[in-house]
Amino acid sequence: MRTMLTNMSDVDGAVRFDPSEKQARSAEDAESPRSLWGLIKTWDDRAYYRGQLARLASHTPELIDDIGLTRKQIEAEIAKPFWRR
Repeated sequence: MRTMLTNMSDVDGAVRFDPSEKQARSAEDAESPRSLWGLIKTWDDRAYYRGQLARLASHTPELIDDIGLTRKQIEAEIAKPFWRR
């Protein structure tokens, strides 16, 4: 079961993705079922956390400053499709 975003570290992980985390994948690796499930899980996580961020922004906009983001940053993150970093 997923939990709601409750602190800065939760939001930070949902909003900011470290480019150094990218790993080069070989063509063989990209076709494996394990990689496919990993990709689907990543997409699902992004969609979920962006939804949580949208709910946070709409229900408790005063907390946006508390998590260290601007309204513009949150709107940009929410607008991204699930497959984009």
